[in-house]
Amino acid sequence: MDNLFSEVERYKRNMNAPLAVRMRPQTLSEYVGQAQAVGPDSWLRRAIEHDVLSSVILYGPAGTGKTTLARIIANTTHAEFTEVSAVTGTVKDLRREIDAAESRLMARGMRTILFVDEIHRFSRSQQDALLHAVEDRVVILIGATTENPYFEVNSALISRSRVVELQPLGDSDI
Repeated sequence: MDNLFSEVERYKRNMNAPLAVRMRPQTLSEYVGQAQAVGPDSWLRRAIEHDVLSSVILYGPAGTGKTTLARIIANTTHAEFTEVSAVTGTVKDLRREIDAAESRLMARGMRTILFVDEIHRFSRSQQDALLHAVEDRVVILIGATTENPYFEVNSALISRSRVVELQPLGDSDI
């Protein structure tokens, strides 16, 4: 949530960020190299543009734009965007975000997109903590993984999400 100093904090953070972060695409039109996933006729692009996204698992090698795509979705949709890293996150962190999402939904009718980076690193019980919130659409899950989600992500979460595979970028895309 923004406060009086949010704009200044973003500016200072951006000034100290590496070039790759400062050059990160902000819109779908700037995002290149994933025509199969977010091309003009793709399900994902239509869902983002019409703000009707359901839970999705972004799967692909490092450097294919999974986190960038999640941030573009955050900038494009009218939902609150929250992020948890599976490397450092706990079930307590997930429950806190889910409770906050439920409060937003009940109080203001605002949806929440919960981005879980490296979702494959969560244990099965940690992934289970997401299940009811995803099933009841309290949160829209965007999970990012470099590992095959059909082996590393809970099958119940897979069945409630769409898996979108991102391909390595070609020379012309870079």
